[in-house]
Amino acid sequence: MQFIGDLSEKQHLISDLFHWPKTTGEWDAYRLTDEQVKHFHEEGYVSGIKLLDEDQVDLLNQELEELTNPKHPGHHLFYEFHTNESNDPNSVLFHSLGHWRITKGFHDVLYNPAFVMAAYQLLNDRPVRFWHDQLFCKPARHGGVVAWHQDYSYWTRTIAMQHLTCWTGLDDATTENGCLHYIPKSHKWGLLEAPTLAGDMNGLKSYLSTEQKEQFDKPVPIELKKGFATFHHPLMVHGSYENKSERSRRAFVLNVFADGTVSNTDDELLAGVPIIPKGQKMQGKFFPLLFEGV
Repeated sequence: MQFIGDLSEKQHLISDLFHWPKTTGEWDAYRLTDEQVKHFHEEGYVSGIKLLDEDQVDLLNQELEELTNPKHPGHHLFYEFHTNESNDPNSVLFHSLGHWRITKGFHDVLYNPAFVMAAYQLLNDRPVRFWHDQLFCKPARHGGVVAWHQDYSYWTRTIAMQHLTCWTGLDDATTENGCLHYIPKSHKWGLLEAPTLAGDMNGLKSYLSTEQKEQFDKPVPIELKKGFATFHHPLMVHGSYENKSERSRRAFVLNVFADGTVSNTDDELLAGVPIIPKGQKMQGKFFPLLFEGV
């Protein structure tokens, strides 16, 4: 396994996985359409955005295979590492945070032009700053659930709420192998209680009104080919069901916020990361500025 040190020291592309555009015209090729941006604001999400080609997916899957080994020499750089967050051997959910610091490919996806341009637009043309990454892997035949939740319910240690999530498939994601599901327009419900992520799939339901429960019963499956992404609002209610298929369902998540977000705690924001006192701006090598616009 190759390990070249803590890549949080590198706030730019460090491989040839992507090409950073040099002109406005080159950046325009990555812009979302007005219709896509409108859909995001009205429904709470926009899906089917191509971020990676097949070779890029293959490289990331190679890195992923190495990263899931607890004996990886860069293992100490993870913020969290759960071989199985559910603790049930028949319902496995691998989940980790911090792999962007360990391998070149997962470091450079932060600076993927297609990703940063879409994030910039969906954050209302505001500079994009990195929050943290995640890996979610459901093995074939006994993959676990990710319970219905809102991302910001776990992020109130940062304010204001001007965050964004991008989920990208490293396998084709289908209803059979546990793809993401959304409750359209649920980003307008306000902040709900935070359930246990790998616990009761429907735990969130106990916090909903009668009208919300009616909408909750009409989830939309987000089936995606590998290399394609879906972006969602920080209050979007989403989750994914178990994987009993013969195919794995691997994905990575990039979480960002608009520049100017501040710490809302005097405690540690991420394990091992120096404390940013309450009220101070989120910045520095662990929260790099990814894109300022063109």
